[in-house]
Amino acid sequence: QVQLVESGGGLVQAGGSLRLSCAASGLTFSNYRMAWFRQAPGKEREFVAAISRSGITTYYADSVKGRFTISRDNAENTVYLPMGSLKPEDTAVYFCAADSAPVHYTSPREYDYWGQGTQVTVSS
Repeated sequence: QVQLVESGGGLVQAGGSLRLSCAASGLTFSNYRMAWFRQAPGKEREFVAAISRSGITTYYADSVKGRFTISRDNAENTVYLPMGSLKPEDTAVYFCAADSAPVHYTSPREYDYWGQGTQVTVSS
């Protein structure tokens, strides 16, 4: 049974930092591109960041580039998203996703597995 479990969300003031983690099990972790998406109430799920199978290549939405960093530890089957300089518009449920055959990394439809999400709330 494949499971992706996010953690690290919470309430933080604008300008603060949080570090999200996603622990994967039930899959060969190194065979998957990993990504973070987020969804705010009333909005579509949007791409945040992705990382290649090896961890060498990363991709970011323009809205988070320079503030968020995606990384992975294949030995620990975990992907991370340290988030800095948080803004109220970053408030959303953040989801971890795994893609076995990456082509369009920003498309939620491409991803095979999803976590249940972790809430990030940034206050002003």
